[in-house]
Amino acid sequence: MTKSELIAEMARKADMSQKDAGACLDAFMDIVMAEVAKGGEVNVPGFIKFSQTFRKARVGRNPQTGETLQVAASNAVKISAGSKLKAAGKTP
Repeated sequence: MTKSELIAEMARKADMSQKDAGACLDAFMDIVMAEVAKGGEVNVPGFIKFSQTFRKARVGRNPQTGETLQVAASNAVKISAGSKLKAAGKTP
């Protein structure tokens, strides 16, 4: 599902315009990005959790040349599925 398809479905289910649904989705994404960027987390119980995690520096390898290289430490986004989302993905 693309972003535009998601917006159309949100608008249909919430009985609102696609413009309003798009504004809601954009606001949600902005809030999640801002909160995770400052080290916080956003948790929608049973659905999904967004948080920041720290990756330590490590030695990596260039797969084409086999040359070893140093990979710097960095922050990354961690996304965890909640119980309801996990259950939706299981086949009966």
